[in-house]
Amino acid sequence: MTRFARAVAGGALAVCASISSAFAATAPCEETLKTLRAAEATATLSVADKAKVSDLEAKGIERCNADDDTRADDFFAQAMKVMGK
Repeated sequence: MTRFARAVAGGALAVCASISSAFAATAPCEETLKTLRAAEATATLSVADKAKVSDLEAKGIERCNADDDTRADDFFAQAMKVMGK
């Protein structure tokens, strides 16, 4: 293997490692949604707060279905905050 080929291969490995660590930093949105729904089942919410949580959950599910775990988890976190969790 030439020096150039080794350098290219090493660079490719470095890029792959940084991409996989970026994905590892975000929780799978399906797991976060399970946590949200469990908290929602035990929460006592006003009508207005329940509507906010429902709206944020719907937005999160939409992003989760689009494989945008980071934004989905953000919507779910906002819903948890409304519930005081």
